[in-house]
Amino acid sequence: MADTETTDSALAAQVEGVHPVSPVGKLRWVICGLLFFAATVNYIDRQVIGLLKPTLQAQLHWNEIDYGNIVFYFQVAYAAGLLVVGRVMDWLGTRRGFGLAVFVWSIAAMAHAAARSVFGFSAARFALGLGESGSFPASIKTVAEWFPKKERALATGIFNSGTNVGAIVTPVVVPWLTYTYGWRMAFIATGALGFVWVVLWVSFYRAPEVHPRLSAGELAYIRSDPPDQVSSIPMLKLIKYRQTWAFCIGKFLTDPIWWLYLFWVPDFLHRYHGVDLQGMMLPLLIIYNVATVGSVCGGWVSSSLIKRGWSVHSSRKTAMLMCALAVVPIVFASRASNLWAAVALVSLAAAAHQGWSANIFTVASDLFPRRAVGSVVGIGGMAGAVGGMLIAKVVGYVLQWTGSYMPIFIMAGSAYLVALLFVHLLAGTGQPVQLEA
Repeated sequence: MADTETTDSALAAQVEGVHPVSPVGKLRWVICGLLFFAATVNYIDRQVIGLLKPTLQAQLHWNEIDYGNIVFYFQVAYAAGLLVVGRVMDWLGTRRGFGLAVFVWSIAAMAHAAARSVFGFSAARFALGLGESGSFPASIKTVAEWFPKKERALATGIFNSGTNVGAIVTPVVVPWLTYTYGWRMAFIATGALGFVWVVLWVSFYRAPEVHPRLSAGELAYIRSDPPDQVSSIPMLKLIKYRQTWAFCIGKFLTDPIWWLYLFWVPDFLHRYHGVDLQGMMLPLLIIYNVATVGSVCGGWVSSSLIKRGWSVHSSRKTAMLMCALAVVPIVFASRASNLWAAVALVSLAAAAHQGWSANIFTVASDLFPRRAVGSVVGIGGMAGAVGGMLIAKVVGYVLQWTGSYMPIFIMAGSAYLVALLFVHLLAGTGQPVQLEA
């Protein structure tokens, strides 16, 4: 069943006379919980190959460039998917579109078990990238549909923390599966989780205007922001706005740093500190637990400032500046002689990235109407994936030629401050875009 859309005038009629100050009901947070679960599954499926990198390299005789190429093809598909997936989500609606995306990526995750070569893994990663490209555009669109602006950063931070939980669960489950049943079963078992989510999503999710469990009071609270002006915005029109470029450049410069942590931190710990697959669990648990706190706190900071009377845009940029500064110490990680000092530096950077991510995603929903959010996030996500393509190649060659993570961490430490400068220059005062009909 497709999500039902209502016109602005019909929506205004529905909520007329209902005072939106105090929300009635918490159903929107249940929806946020489903988004959290999806993000968790997404990152379990995404991280398995990074955790198994030393094992797969030893058994399948990959070099660093081979592994970089496998990650590269994931990024190619992710970027290509994000070019169109936002529009697909706006067209199909989040219920059907998100369900389809998770179904596709779950099959692709399980298909890794059948791979025998670099080409086979590249093909599986390509399919995984196509499916997973739908996750964040659909989630951000859902948040824009189910939350007023003052709660969106917090909701985004909460669901986005599922990425950290997925990264926490993976080092707990994957080593056991690998040592007990082999690395192929690790891909099969983790990939199957997505089908559980699809059943829950299709069974429970509906658009707010037609959800049978949503009260009139909570619907009025959700729709307490001024109504959107237009119902459909061509993608080419979105590209011409500098606010779109603010979001895109911010994603292009910072998304690759998260890919770096996800796909290469296990190798960094193995290479510099001799951590094996079994010993990887505690360091990664620490890194991604701290990152989870960063995700929620990053969203909380800007939401808290808004409640204290700050403007939405100033609140977002202040939170992003705090996060950008917190990433800088990662430049010293490759010089840390102690394992736990290195873990602490990576943990701080990962937490700061997640706090940054919660806010830059919300910037898109602040600046654009709800029905354009999926497309804008898709364009920006594509830019981030292109950056991820580049860093996959760069890291592979840097490690193959130098064996050092130092230049890689220098890039990571400076990327966020540069990105924030572009956001500041291009987003202007943060006034919502007045799109033409």
